[in-house]
Amino acid sequence: MSDLNKLIIFDTTLRDGEQSPGASMTRDEKIRIAKALEKMRVDVIEAGFPIASPGDFEAVQGVARTIKNSTVCGLARALEKDIDRAGEALKEASSGRIHTFIATSPIHMEQKLRMTPDQVVEQAVSAVKRARRFTDDVEFSAEDAGRSDIDFLCRIFEQVIEAGATTINVPDTVGYNLPGQFGNTIRLLMERIPNADRAIFSVHCHNDLGLAVANSLAAVANGARQVECTINGLGERAGNAALEEIVMAVRTRRDQFQCDTGLDTTQIVHCSRMVSGITGFPVQPNKAIVGANAFAHEAGIHQDGVLKSRETYEIMRAEDVGWSRNRMVLGKHSGRNAFRVRLQELGMQFESEEELNDAFRRFKELADKKHEIFDDDLQALVNDAGFSAENERIKLVSLRVCSETGETPEATVVLTLDGSEQADTATGGGPVDATFRAIESIVQTGSRLELYSVNAITSGTDAQGEVTVRVQKGGRIVNGQGADTDIVIASAKAYVNAFNKLLQKEEREHPQQPSV
Repeated sequence: MSDLNKLIIFDTTLRDGEQSPGASMTRDEKIRIAKALEKMRVDVIEAGFPIASPGDFEAVQGVARTIKNSTVCGLARALEKDIDRAGEALKEASSGRIHTFIATSPIHMEQKLRMTPDQVVEQAVSAVKRARRFTDDVEFSAEDAGRSDIDFLCRIFEQVIEAGATTINVPDTVGYNLPGQFGNTIRLLMERIPNADRAIFSVHCHNDLGLAVANSLAAVANGARQVECTINGLGERAGNAALEEIVMAVRTRRDQFQCDTGLDTTQIVHCSRMVSGITGFPVQPNKAIVGANAFAHEAGIHQDGVLKSRETYEIMRAEDVGWSRNRMVLGKHSGRNAFRVRLQELGMQFESEEELNDAFRRFKELADKKHEIFDDDLQALVNDAGFSAENERIKLVSLRVCSETGETPEATVVLTLDGSEQADTATGGGPVDATFRAIESIVQTGSRLELYSVNAITSGTDAQGEVTVRVQKGGRIVNGQGADTDIVIASAKAYVNAFNKLLQKEEREHPQQPSV
């Protein structure tokens, strides 16, 4: 694939996606997702914003040390301290990129930066030159380019390219543009900037009007050759352009796009489920490509057509994006090797025998509770194991709930807190409410529950329930997740998981809350 025909996929799930309220990821979680993105052959992985916090620096550094086949990128404002911090975090990367940005729209320059256009250009050029001290791969973004003056964009882009920027990113930061308008902006920039041929033009679109993917595709049709996107469209406010939709739109409509990505699309569903599990953001059933109903047909006419010829109602194959029609029916007598092989077929691998043994133990426990175990059950099982194993100050030992018609529900919870076993009993409006009250009484976080969500992982009355909770304390928001065939136990697991994250106290500063 020639450079002109290659569409670079820049994944910012670990940076912009993490800025979704409650989606913060630990260092180890970022590395897990980065490995999955690398396996999918994503070109650039934006691992975080190193200056934001020590935790973010360590996460970017950890991803940079681990990933060998993708470029690892760190975000930096157009400030010397940001750029130096990003350069330090990426020092051990096999291929590293510094992504620096400054706002260019009149409202941002006047109201936020309080800088003149000349000062903004000067600072942008200086930032790019400093970034070049650390790497030859420097990306420059004009924050809020979608509301910036085209003449000013031409001016600043020409000068940062001259200073050494190799990628020029044009963000629709607030999701304001329409596809025709945005595509025309990209075309004009590439035509009017004298040295445009010395850089790759990129786009980063937000979904405030539901147009992030449409705007990104319009830009690609007009010459952009990098798209910045996230798994499941995760991101601030309404989110970002969804990677899976961009990749499959370009691949499916090759008659309209003179380019393609180099991604292994069979890894898409696995990545989607992993990100959903780690962040606690469920994927809506009718979500394109990765939603549970994306390849489902209920209407009789549709079913008849698909049975006769798949192409009558399906424009792509479910298998091409990683959906499996296989059903795992291993039971409690199944061996560990069969379990391991099936997980490998689903794209899930373990770092150590200890992790495999723990997952296999959970599998056996689940097999005692339900007769048939589906692939979705396995994904939830692995995610649940990953959540529970890390930084556990609190562990659920036992739970007893009494819920009876006409009586107030009561729950008795036994936890270990920093190795000390403690118990408490509480009543509530329902068994889950009583359970949560008992857990809070023991841990005493002082947090507030903001979201409680239950999703059935598979069909049937013995299906596992996957519970997501969101708790808030002092402006800090975290998600917790748990899965079990008993929905009250799943709820307790999720609440404990959220409290474990809350007790980590890994504060993030985000000095400018960048959303380029």
